[in-house]
Amino acid sequence: MHEHVFVLTPDVHANHDEWDEESAVAAAVSKLAELAAAGYDTIVDPTVIGLGRYVPRIVRVAQQVDLAIIVATGVYTYDTVPFYFRLRGPGLLPDLPDPMVDMFIRDLTIGIPGTGGVRAGFLKCAIDEYGMTRDVERIMRAVARAHRATGAPITVHTHPASKSGLEVHRILSAEGVDPRRVVLGHSGDTDDLSYLVELADHGYILGMDRFGIDPIAPTEQRVRVVAELAGRGYADRMVLSQDAACYFDWLDPAFAGATPNWTYLHIERDVLPALRDSGVPEEQIDQMLVDNPRRYFETVEPY
Repeated sequence: MHEHVFVLTPDVHANHDEWDEESAVAAAVSKLAELAAAGYDTIVDPTVIGLGRYVPRIVRVAQQVDLAIIVATGVYTYDTVPFYFRLRGPGLLPDLPDPMVDMFIRDLTIGIPGTGGVRAGFLKCAIDEYGMTRDVERIMRAVARAHRATGAPITVHTHPASKSGLEVHRILSAEGVDPRRVVLGHSGDTDDLSYLVELADHGYILGMDRFGIDPIAPTEQRVRVVAELAGRGYADRMVLSQDAACYFDWLDPAFAGATPNWTYLHIERDVLPALRDSGVPEEQIDQMLVDNPRRYFETVEPY
């Protein structure tokens, strides 16, 4: 429910000798084919503006693997909007509706330019340690309005250390968004159960989606938190992922040495056996991997 294919800084990689698109596409096909061979048939890719989204490249990969890739629309930033939007929109000169809303709705209902009609399946925005800046709030409200116009679900990158999920709830509830239609990404980065339970009790889906990024939180802690919440009856409000990528230019390749488990197959090989050993029954594992994602995407009605 939260895996990337490519996370890029386009104007850097376009001028960087090490970037070879053909090799990158081939490597992505190989890695995703391994995931498909393990029995998985869909990944959800929340790569949007700010993360180097280029869906025609994803289409090339998808055409070569027996795996569905659900793509997103939205804008990702921790503080300010991309310069394209800074002088366009509400409260500016001229004071016009936010162009992000129409852009998101187009991607969801008509199609993404350059893809032959591929449509986004959900919306994505972010809040991090900088908190609810003016521009982060602007994007979040634009996402909420596109959600209400289309019914498409929402995923939000959050920063659990600052309990930013509560700020997400403040804005989205003011916009009339049903929490059951929202995944709060990276919730598994914390073991603060009171915080997670508060969000789950509001109805949000908790993204336990960074298995393998051990420098943030080790797998053992992440498994323990999921098992505890499942035992308390919250398996219907969690989804599992690794937040992995085939190509991720934000980090030096040497970082891979510190994250040997950060792969598409960590959940299958290591996490699921550990959850079973922790007493999580098979029906709850299926709930987190199959039933909750299905419900998230099937409940699509404008309101």
